[in-house]
Amino acid sequence: MPVGVIINVLSVVIGGMFGAFAGEKLPDKFKNELNLVFGACSMGIGISSIVLMKNMPAVIFAVVLGSGAGLLIHLGEKINGAALLLERPINRLFQNKNRNMPEDDFQALLVTALVLFCASGTGIYGCLDSGMTGDHSILIAKSVLDLFTALVFACSLGYVTTVIAIPQFLIFLILFLCAKMIFPLTTPDMIADFKACGGILMIATGFRIAKIKMFPIADMLPAMILVMPCSHLWTTVILPLLQ
Repeated sequence: MPVGVIINVLSVVIGGMFGAFAGEKLPDKFKNELNLVFGACSMGIGISSIVLMKNMPAVIFAVVLGSGAGLLIHLGEKINGAALLLERPINRLFQNKNRNMPEDDFQALLVTALVLFCASGTGIYGCLDSGMTGDHSILIAKSVLDLFTALVFACSLGYVTTVIAIPQFLIFLILFLCAKMIFPLTTPDMIADFKACGGILMIATGFRIAKIKMFPIADMLPAMILVMPCSHLWTTVILPLLQ
């Protein structure tokens, strides 16, 4: 049962509805400083995952190699392109109701929200972790952040923010189901290293949310695919040779 996925999607819907209803009443200072809190929370979740690491060289290798591959194929740009395709039908249903915001800015903000809610490193990591281990804590923690993040986005985008929950649910459900098929092929050490790799991405996400350093999170996502094979290779081939 994808409990974490459902909770995460509902948090976006509820946050979007509250933000669209009461957005104009919230001061800009409140919205900006709340992002700093989101960033700190994301870093805290990341640190709690990194301490589970079993094979540091394998995890570091996966992060570096995966990020390099993502940058070479311009994965971040491809994800933004996919978000643009999703933006068009959504924008037709919900036209820009914010008269103070130019149409181009509205569309750019909508694409940003689509990427954040549907293709974030935390979301992908949380879905895979939930599907493989049955532990929904990452997605539930993310849901708390997404509740307020959706509220902030809805202050500018309006009720269109709630519609983002539809593609988010479809993407997250597919990841959850795929993870269930992968789990029988894994070991406890591989799962621990997978969580540690996700933790590194979550710390990078925290820096990005707080606008301290704009890490290329989307380009770093291939690391999540590589980390378990790297962990297995390290424990079964490389480590015995070193000993």
